[in-house]
Amino acid sequence: MAVSGIDALVDRLRTTYTRVDAAQAHTESLTGALLVDIRYQALRERDGLIPGALVVERNELEWRLDPEGSYRLPEAVDHDVRIIVICNEGYASTLAAASLHTLSLRNATDLTGGFQAWKAAGLPVVPS
Repeated sequence: MAVSGIDALVDRLRTTYTRVDAAQAHTESLTGALLVDIRYQALRERDGLIPGALVVERNELEWRLDPEGSYRLPEAVDHDVRIIVICNEGYASTLAAASLHTLSLRNATDLTGGFQAWKAAGLPVVPS
C-alpha cells in the first residue's frame, strides 16, 4: 500500500510505536531516558531549553545516536537506550523517531505535541 503525502506518512508511522505525552517524557527522563531536542537554533533561542536534554541537530541525529556509528554521542550506549525525540510541535520528531527505528533503536519514541506541549504542561524550561 502506497503512502500518499506527508500527513498520511506521519499517521502511518505513528502506528508503529507508542508516543509519550509531556508528563510521561518528564518521568522517563528522571529514570534515564534521553530527551533529544532536534529543534533548530532559532526556536531554542526563542523558547528555551529543557534542562538535561541533548541538543542534536536533525541532520546529525542518526549519526550521533547510532551506537555503532563513529560519530556517536557517549550517551548512545546500545540499541536498547530509551530515546524521546522532541521537535517544536511533534511532527518532525515522528519522522526522526521512525528513522531511529530503522537503525534498530527499538526504544525510540517522540513527544506528542513537542516542546510546545512540554512548555504548556508547566515542565522545566531554561533560557537558551
